[in-house]
Amino acid sequence: MALKRFGVSLEDELLESLDEFVEDNGFANRSQAIRFLVEKNVAEKKWQCNHIVAGTIVLMYDQAKKEIVSKITSIQQLYHDVILSSSQYYLQEGFCLHIATVTGTAFRLTELSDHLIAIKGLKHGKLVMSRAD
Repeated sequence: MALKRFGVSLEDELLESLDEFVEDNGFANRSQAIRFLVEKNVAEKKWQCNHIVAGTIVLMYDQAKKEIVSKITSIQQLYHDVILSSSQYYLQEGFCLHIATVTGTAFRLTELSDHLIAIKGLKHGKLVMSRAD
């Protein structure tokens, strides 16, 4: 593998944002952070396809907000064909950890997770996938 070195110019504001990203995420330097971001972008583009994948969607929310549970249920009913299981774990101080195990095309799972993660009031949402075909 050949290593090529080149200079990259960034506006001051973007460079400050990059430095904050480096610090917030514990990267050793800017290059490591840029490498991470490029690899993440390439991986995300690969998921915009029809490969069969399996994964989980993790959501964290305040269980006192009943409308969140209702919205999760409504959305999951629309995607029942790709949801293998769905579990809730009640944590300290009223927080709920919701985990949906899913399988299907990468595009469909990404669409499902985008709808779930967009629910107003969620504390955290993330989709993790691995190719299964």
